[in-house]
Amino acid sequence: MSLNPRLVKESFALVEPVAGKAAAYFYGRLFSESPQLRGMFPPAMEVQRDRLFGALTRIVWMLDSPGGLAHYLAQLGRDHRKYGVVAEHYKAVGNALVATVRHFAAEIWNEEIEAAWVAAYGMASEIMIEAAEAEAGTTPPWWLAEVVDHEQRTRDIAVITVRPSQRLPFLPGQYVTVQTARWPRVWRTFSIANAPRKDNTLRFHVRAVPGGWVSSSLVRHTRIGDQVLLGPPVGTMTPVDSGRDMLCVAGGTGLAPLKAIIEHVVASGRRPHIHLLFGARSASELYDIQDLVRMESGFPWLRVLPVVSDEPAYDGMRGRLPEVMERFHSWAEHEVYVCGPSTMVNETVQRLQASGVPPARIHRDTVQGEP
Repeated sequence: MSLNPRLVKESFALVEPVAGKAAAYFYGRLFSESPQLRGMFPPAMEVQRDRLFGALTRIVWMLDSPGGLAHYLAQLGRDHRKYGVVAEHYKAVGNALVATVRHFAAEIWNEEIEAAWVAAYGMASEIMIEAAEAEAGTTPPWWLAEVVDHEQRTRDIAVITVRPSQRLPFLPGQYVTVQTARWPRVWRTFSIANAPRKDNTLRFHVRAVPGGWVSSSLVRHTRIGDQVLLGPPVGTMTPVDSGRDMLCVAGGTGLAPLKAIIEHVVASGRRPHIHLLFGARSASELYDIQDLVRMESGFPWLRVLPVVSDEPAYDGMRGRLPEVMERFHSWAEHEVYVCGPSTMVNETVQRLQASGVPPARIHRDTVQGEP
């Protein structure tokens, strides 16, 4: 059965406008036909539905890019091991998915479209299953980690250091999912804020957000000695050794993966000039500025530029990050890394491209953690 991305995309376009209803229908169908799977999911499904549709949207629109899609699917397959997903579960999920698209794209549905979805899901599930099985004998589905440091930097932001019981290999710029004892089966993604260390510790910059179960638990209720679970590392915003100077644009806790990348470059012995724009709404939210100044003093090629947007009395650089970035010379010859709230990231990337920075030199991610 041949893959037909066009038919998949055309039918999915009818599902996208009703994403919430479609996700609810999917899980209702899945749990009614396979009730034993309900226990693998968190009690409240709202965030899970959003994540499902986000992943599905990404897969559908990457069908024309088989290389990138295969990498993403392999990461998903490995990551799903922590939920207890095994090969036989994929059939139930596929049946529920095709039934959902059939229901919401009924006006154009036919045998050819159904065959296209069956082929696309078959391809995707095969890659995910193979990636999961390849790691099953060598890598754990999750890591138990102890909290060894907890620094309350602001009312809502904490810097938390954990030490996994087994070595957790990762690349600078990647993120992991975290589960706390307070909320079993609820996993949230957080970027790792350091390059790999000999002592195997990982650091997270966590902002507690309204309604954020895991983020609030980590910031307000977690103490030294507590234990958390960590999923396998994922993410593709990792350092590129191009020899170019670097621009890093960090909004809020989007600083975390960029700090890890800078740490890696400093330790590598390379000496590119690095500009780090670190933005927040107020000076009090520049929660990691002391550590950044320490890094700057030890690496003369790093220039840290704190930026505050909503505090008129701030005695420093003021403005929105995408606008402040353009006050400097051209970044067209730089390797650029951007992380923060999605609106900031999107605008920054648009302005960089408009100013002549090739898309291949722009590495982006949005803030990991609670939606």
